[in-house]
Amino acid sequence: MRQRLAELRGPAHRPRPLDARALAALAANPGCARRALLDGAGVDKGALAAALGSPAAFGQSQFAFMRGNAFEARVVSDGGAELMRLLGVDGAEAFRLPELTAAGPEGRAARTALALREATAEGGWTLLRHPLLALEVAGSPVYLEPDGVVVGPDGGWTVVEIKSFPMLDGSADAAKVGAAARQAAVYALALARTAVVTPGARVAESVLLVCPKDFSNLPTGSMVDIRKQLAVTRRQLARLTRVEEIAAALPEGTTFDPERPQEELSAAVACVPAAYAPECLAACELAFHCRDRAREAGAIEALGRSVRGELGGLTTVAEVLAAARGTAGDPTDPAVAALRRAAALRTEALA
Repeated sequence: MRQRLAELRGPAHRPRPLDARALAALAANPGCARRALLDGAGVDKGALAAALGSPAAFGQSQFAFMRGNAFEARVVSDGGAELMRLLGVDGAEAFRLPELTAAGPEGRAARTALALREATAEGGWTLLRHPLLALEVAGSPVYLEPDGVVVGPDGGWTVVEIKSFPMLDGSADAAKVGAAARQAAVYALALARTAVVTPGARVAESVLLVCPKDFSNLPTGSMVDIRKQLAVTRRQLARLTRVEEIAAALPEGTTFDPERPQEELSAAVACVPAAYAPECLAACELAFHCRDRAREAGAIEALGRSVRGELGGLTTVAEVLAAARGTAGDPTDPAVAALRRAAALRTEALA
């Protein structure tokens, strides 16, 4: 299977590792076999989108990236004491800071698991900075690196998310907080694998979100409840089709190597079903390509998931217009009846 995945991304290209941000986006759209396969195979979707002629300006700007790194350095510059003070732990001597260095991702993940078990057994406070966690997604192992994990005296394991967007008067942008919560939920699910085999351990259902206070660079923290995000992410990741099942259905010789001709790549991508929605524009490098194909096909999905859900068995714009005009569709279908009623009201209003 590993050889097959290498063929899919191109033998000259190293696999791009999944991160929590990508997994959260994948969990939000579990019906998209295209993204599941490309992410599972480690395909560089940005390079693939450019090769298809639909490049996307996706990801953080260089300025935002540098600002985020500078703020995180400020938060942990004193060995993590500033971060722990947000939890009410004063003084660097009041908590442990284990070394997590090891060879390779498997070694780092094993070292992190050992440090978590030791911290829980010894009691007291422990801060793990940039631990590496393992999670199986669609049958493939994924390694995730949160900003931090705090182990408390009661055996609770709390994910720490450090973000550079401001917290003004004790609150932050709801959309950004929601994205951070979904990302933290992925880390919490990965932590749960180790917690199950660690006596006395439990993964907290809230995350410590650390942001700049007001317009300063001073860190402030807030506990964010992630129970809803945990439930949704757990359910959605469980629904993902295994990567090998998707790959097995592809024609022999299919590849997503960005070095291949555009026509060949377009045909290869078309072999894998997608589940496009406008929300993909903020979460996937291939969104512009998928949107163009959806519009060409007149697919209702291009108008949004809520619209698609309201229209039932009508799957294209042409079918919807025909139903509204009364030239097609079952008049007993609630969606068709609503469309004809809306068309009648429109005609009456414009008369």
